[in-house]
Amino acid sequence: MSLLDSTQLALESAMNGSMLRQTLLTNDLANADTPGFQPQDVNFQQTLAQALAAGQSPTSVSFTPSTQAQVVNPNGNGVSTDLTETDIAENALLYQELTQITAAREGIIQTAISTTSAP
Repeated sequence: MSLLDSTQLALESAMNGSMLRQTLLTNDLANADTPGFQPQDVNFQQTLAQALAAGQSPTSVSFTPSTQAQVVNPNGNGVSTDLTETDIAENALLYQELTQITAAREGIIQTAISTTSAP
């Protein structure tokens, strides 16, 4: 039997999705001046929600980046620097929240284990 319930596994999966999104967004920002570059993103929240609604295990969910074909700069580049910076900050806050919730849940489990194993 696993000590991790489906909520904990979903939190960890969401953290993985958030990390992937952060990587994609920072790559987009790094290529903001690259002619013709098209940004990538991943909607990990929707993917995870759909998987859970379908009864899938959170550990079986895979997140697939998608290219967002658009032109916002004269050189054919599709990166909006301001929007990407906002998305990076928002995603970082989400990741921080996920880690805090995960740590709190793990603390509860540790307390329960130490309470039940005390003489």
